[in-house]
Amino acid sequence: QVQLVESGGGLVQAGGSLRLSCVASGPPFSMYTMGWFRQAPGKEREFVAAISRSGANKDYVDFVKGRFTISRDNAKNTMYLQMNSLKPEDTAVYYCAAKFDVRTMRIVTEQDRYDYWGQGTQVTVTI
Repeated sequence: QVQLVESGGGLVQAGGSLRLSCVASGPPFSMYTMGWFRQAPGKEREFVAAISRSGANKDYVDFVKGRFTISRDNAKNTMYLQMNSLKPEDTAVYYCAAKFDVRTMRIVTEQDRYDYWGQGTQVTVTI
């Protein structure tokens, strides 16, 4: 069973940057397709970005394209989300998720297909 721990959240002014990390423990990290999701107050949890096992394929929701970058380091069992040009509407709890996957190039964007979740890290963007 995979355990996921997010870190890197915090308070930042609009236009600033943060880098979130998600460290996995348990079975080989390289066997998991990974994703980032977020949940703002009063809203449903939503997809942000996903990355394939190999890291070669990535996908983003439209409203973060050009601002956020997802990456992973399989040797360090860690996934990252670099967030630039942050906006107040990016304020949310950010969660990482993992899905065991036999395909190295597949991306998964649907949250109900993920098997494991972290506890989340709060990101607050002020005006």
